[in-house]
Amino acid sequence: MGCLPAALERAGREESWAVADAICTVLEDPGELRAWRRQLLAACMRGLVAIYSSSKDESKPELERAMLLRLEELLGVLQEVDPGDWCSLVKTGLKFRYRDGTFLEVLNAAVQLLYGSESAL
Repeated sequence: MGCLPAALERAGREESWAVADAICTVLEDPGELRAWRRQLLAACMRGLVAIYSSSKDESKPELERAMLLRLEELLGVLQEVDPGDWCSLVKTGLKFRYRDGTFLEVLNAAVQLLYGSESAL
């Protein structure tokens, strides 16, 4: 479990995400599960930043879409984000994917969730 988040940040590691999902299903302690999901969220955002930075054009749309949907799911559950990771994701995403509809939809949903009227931010 300790090494998995770093592996998740690397692009193209869908097998690792399957392991991460399996870990989520077996964690019983709510505190441990929340901490694990925070690590997954950070890994997902850092992975997207790495994908966007390494491939300026949309060379892996299916991988990006899967990561964006995972990001949206984790944000919906946690409703919090590390400010540094969030800033990096937004900056890099808008720089390289400002025309990508899926990215913009997920970004809009995340902004509504994080900065909405009921948000702690």
